[in-house]
Amino acid sequence: MPLVALLDTNVWVSAFLKPTGPPGQVIAKWRRDDFRVVTSLSQLSEIAEVLSRPRLILRFKYSAGEIETFVRLIAARASIVQTSGDLKICRDPDDNEILEAAILGQSQYLVTRDDDLKRDLDLIKALRRHRVRVVSVRQFLRRLSRRKKT
Repeated sequence: MPLVALLDTNVWVSAFLKPTGPPGQVIAKWRRDDFRVVTSLSQLSEIAEVLSRPRLILRFKYSAGEIETFVRLIAARASIVQTSGDLKICRDPDDNEILEAAILGQSQYLVTRDDDLKRDLDLIKALRRHRVRVVSVRQFLRRLSRRKKT
């Protein structure tokens, strides 16, 4: 049975900007079907919005077409859940949307680079009740590597 993960927006953005880094390695493993991804329409919009920021485009030199292709790839391959926006367990509304998608999509992992999410013990406990573990990119890569060996 494949692992199911929700990748936080910061992971998607980092992978797009630097495909050879650890977040890019996670995306490469997903594209090889090493695990399944859950996302939401609101997260897809957030990914496109963040990548459309002029300062990022100027610094990393990519086009609107590349953003569109990337977001379409995610939408085509991921399981998309419909969030309500009703979940309020985190102070950041964008994070609440991500957390709700992880729960609704029955993700086993929320993979993030956000230290606030990784260190919020109350949030971690709340997500564990839904069988969602908050992990870093490197922790998730290690988990995938261990799984391949067994």
